[in-house]
Parts: sequence; structure tokens; C-alpha cells
Amino acid sequence: MTTTPVLDFRGVSREFKRGAPVLADVSFSLGREEVVALLGRNGSGKTTLIQIAMGMLFPQKGTVRVFGMSPTDEPVAVKKRIGYVAEQQILPSRSNIPDLMAFHRYLFPTWDVALEKSLLERFGLSGNRSAMSELSKGEARQVALICAVAHRPELLILDEPAGGLDPAARREFLETSIQLLNREGTAILFSSHHMGDVERLGGRVVLLDEGTVLVDDELDTLRESYCVAVIPRYAASDVAVIERLPDCLKVHRTYGGWHSVFRGTPMQVQGLLHEALGLVDVQCASVPLEELFIELVGGEHATEAT
Repeated sequence: MTTTPVLDFRGVSREFKRGAPVLADVSFSLGREEVVALLGRNGSGKTTLIQIAMGMLFPQKGTVRVFGMSPTDEPVAVKKRIGYVAEQQILPSRSNIPDLMAFHRYLFPTWDVALEKSLLERFGLSGNRSAMSELSKGEARQVALICAVAHRPELLILDEPAGGLDPAARREFLETSIQLLNREGTAILFSSHHMGDVERLGGRVVLLDEGTVLVDDELDTLRESYCVAVIPRYAASDVAVIERLPDCLKVHRTYGGWHSVFRGTPMQVQGLLHEALGLVDVQCASVPLEELFIELVGGEHATEAT
């Protein structure tokens, strides 16, 4: 029996300027209980893809289905089952916390008042009647999270939701998301600039590069079965020679050689390079996740490139 994905992108493409696609033939899906980190350098299409999932934008090619429905054709039915927090989410500035909670109770029939009160106490917001404009950035993020999760959504989408928060507040925010929802079978799609967030939340990683999916793999697989090879310049005068090798994901020119990311263990990749290029004892090693993503996105610092 086939289970309908919670979220399903099929061949999604979108451009805002003719001939300059932001997304090009993006395909992947989320099942129940899956946690997927969406990564990519700035401008790689992460936010555009999330806005398409939310029905804020439409794909110019391909399809997106949320619970088997089109988010643009059936927006109300879809949004009732989703929790969403955006990086620049704007809450009504003149509303206070009790008023905002009351409004969301009206919007969502599945709203859990006990969970709302528990979260307000956990974040130290219980009894706070301040207007949204008077809250700190961290407090406003916490209110947005309560609005997103207290109706116990089947899908939670977080688009850089903890940006600008200090490390302790960011950890509390993300751990609350996971503790409250993933244990109940909620699927979670989140984007983050911080590799620590990705490693803490775990699950699966989808990396966008130039509008396409470059990597779609489990976090444990990335740790164990991806590696970086340092290939001397004499072995390949042209980058295309390396790029054509099986399971080569990215190649960067460095002083005296090439840094190449491969899908495979160091031993497997050493064997490949020996067979294809005649290299013996080529330097090839698994690397920490942050370094791996620096290599994949083009050598920029990870907190800026993801």
C-alpha cells in the first residue's frame, strides 16, 4: 500500500527573471515523521521553495502537493494542517499575546489550549500582555512558534526561524519544535544557516545548488559515505575530467591541485581514482559536516553559504 507523502515536489521550476531560474527541476518528498534540513547558499532557492509549499507562489513548471492537495487550489484545507514560521515573520504589532492566542484558537479547530499554556510558561510569557511591537526578537519568535505548533500540525515548516537569536534561545526554540511535534509523527522541513542546528535536529539533508538538488541523503550517510579528495594538477589538466567521474559532486581549483567532493567512502574513492586516473595513495578523507558543506557550496564560510 502506497502512502501519500506529506509534502511532494515534482520537477518544480521557478524564475523571476527570464532566463535566470531560481529553481530548476527540483524533486523530493517528505513522509510522516521525517525531519529534513533544507540547505544552500544565499539565493539558492530555499525560501522560494518553501513559499511554493505554502501556496504563496506557484511553480511555473512541475507540481507541489501537500497532503496530496495543491496548496494554491485548496489553501484553507492545506494551511489548517501546517505550522509555519518564517525568518522575517511579521506579527500584528498592536496585538498582545492573549489576543493573538485567542485569534488562533478561532482559526484552528484543533488548537490545544493546554499546550498553549504550557509553552507560554516554558518561554516565560505567561501573563505577558505586551504588544508584539514591545517584545524582544527572541520573544516574538517564541510567540510565532506557539502560533505554529499549538494546533498540533501534521507538517511544520521553519524558514530560518531562529535567525538573529543567541545560541541558547536558538537551541530552546529548535528543541521545542522537535520535542513537541516530531514525537507525534509531525513532518518537519526547516532551513538554517547554522550547521549546529542541522546536526542537532538530525534526519535528512537536501542541499540546493544553483536551483537544483545537489544532495539528498541521511545525515548519518553524509558523515560516513561522503569524502573530499585532493587531486594533483598533473593528474587532470581540465576540471571536466574530474567532473565526469562517477559520484563526483563538486570540484574546486586550489593551489597545486583540485579539491573534489565524492559520494563514497575514502577507500572506494581512492580505488576509483586509481582506476580512472592512475593515481596511487591520493589524499582522500571523510571530513566534518561543516567542512563538507563548505566544499559543496563553493568554499564560502558555512554560516554564510547555507
